[in-house]
Amino acid sequence: MFITFPTGARLARRLATHRLHVWGHRYGSETNDAVALVVAELAANSVTHGAVCGRGALLRLSRERDGQIRVEVSDTWGERLPAPAAPDATAVAGWGLMIVAARRGLGVRPLEGAPVETVWACLRPSGAPG
Repeated sequence: MFITFPTGARLARRLATHRLHVWGHRYGSETNDAVALVVAELAANSVTHGAVCGRGALLRLSRERDGQIRVEVSDTWGERLPAPAAPDATAVAGWGLMIVAARRGLGVRPLEGAPVETVWACLRPSGAPG
């Protein structure tokens, strides 16, 4: 799915929860809710910080062989993801990546020769071994 506007981040979350529901992780389940939060954070960051006029971001969901669910958001900004660090304790923003990184695998993969980066997170579904 391509994300081009701030409302696209909301749509990305809705489509991701639907896909998880189809895969057997029902709406309201721990896994579905966790994926929704990760998609919301990565998509919102992409729209807010990775937007380049005329270019959108791409959301991908996949089921890995080890049972994990991989969420990827690629945008054309091409900046490196800063190491998630705790913002000032009174800050109302800046906590999302830190929370995702603390609970899930999180990383960045640049596309060589192009101004594209993919931020990804892997989640182990509740009830999955591991």
